[in-house]
Amino acid sequence: MATQRFKQNAVLIANTVAFTMCFMVWTMFGEIGVPIAEELGLNGTQFGILTATPILTGAIARLPLGAMTDRFGGRPVFFIVLLVIVPAIWMVQFATAYWQLLVLGAFVGLSGGAFSVGITYTAKWFEKDRQGLAMGIFGAGNAGAAVTKFIAPTVIVMLGWQAVPNIYAAIMLATAVLFWFFTFSDPTHRNTKNVSLRDQLKVLNDPKVWKYCQYYSVVFGGYVGVSLWLTRYYMNEYGFGIQVAALIATIFVLPSGVIRAFGGWLSDRFGAHTVTWTCLWSSLIALFIMSYPETYYSVQAAGGGERVEFGFGVPVWLFTSALFVVGIAWGIGKASVFKYLANDYHENLGLVSGIVGLAGGVGGFLLPIMFGVLVDLTGIATTVWMLCFGVTLVSIIWMWWTERRSYPSIKNEIYTDKSIFSKITANADHL
Repeated sequence: MATQRFKQNAVLIANTVAFTMCFMVWTMFGEIGVPIAEELGLNGTQFGILTATPILTGAIARLPLGAMTDRFGGRPVFFIVLLVIVPAIWMVQFATAYWQLLVLGAFVGLSGGAFSVGITYTAKWFEKDRQGLAMGIFGAGNAGAAVTKFIAPTVIVMLGWQAVPNIYAAIMLATAVLFWFFTFSDPTHRNTKNVSLRDQLKVLNDPKVWKYCQYYSVVFGGYVGVSLWLTRYYMNEYGFGIQVAALIATIFVLPSGVIRAFGGWLSDRFGAHTVTWTCLWSSLIALFIMSYPETYYSVQAAGGGERVEFGFGVPVWLFTSALFVVGIAWGIGKASVFKYLANDYHENLGLVSGIVGLAGGVGGFLLPIMFGVLVDLTGIATTVWMLCFGVTLVSIIWMWWTERRSYPSIKNEIYTDKSIFSKITANADHL
């Protein structure tokens, strides 16, 4: 008979692998969308809608799937999700019209709903002081976006974009089978109370839920939106081919996904508030650098001489370095936001995580579309980073207004007194 620790580890590993595959599928249109856009002659807005459609359905699905996980348990719900999306993935290869791709993309997007199932399933298997790390490890499945950037461009070049959904369908089917055989159920993790959806949604009356939604729409929604847009951005702005562009984009995607586990540990150690605050400020500074457009200046020389002309733009090495910082900050922030939830909403974590995950998914849905609209309207590629800068600034202001300013004044205290900082850190997650 398997021990409790063995079951915990088996569930965590199987959940993480399954979620990685789901995220790989969820973001595949960011890569196959590039050759599709060339074939169909899509503009930036149409490309954004194509890549964002799966994100929308994945976001919407998180709410009912989270509630179902609370009621029926994570194992059966996760398994069904994995099986249901296989036919939709496989049929993408046969699509020839834009509307067909949108419809199939909507069904493929159900893979994104697996997050609220897996995060809840994982959290309920672990003790409170280990939940942050466990959820962070599970959340590292975001790195599935990097898996797509490694696999899809090579397959596209060698076999054509139609081969990608064919291969992904086979991978997802194998994942579903392995998941079922390597996971466990615990009836005590289920909430058997017959509560109506209306009663469940009363959690939206809690202003903290809306605050956490805002945070997550930045760190997760931003991650998804940028991941979908990056390959196209590097191709258009710096002239790289699809394979090179996707490979460079993994500098953002892969660390941001993997480091989520470390973010969980940091949140257990220092508190969700401290970690989230630091992450938002770090990303704000990096986004400011990325937002600077290529600019040309004409200066009148002294004495009425000839004009002096020069230009400045963000070189690819500086842009990529700042992008890396943003990826790290958002990766850690994704874990710290869910540490808030584990602290405050243990009994209905599935429902609340579904709501917050929905907000993050909506952010991931809106951003690629807004990216495309901004570029089409202005012709300035860096407007996408200006937008990310703006929404990050809103989150910082909201956090300061609701949390930072509520701290007890310690101006007259000795700053080396550890007890003061201990009290602040201990109370930060519940302000």
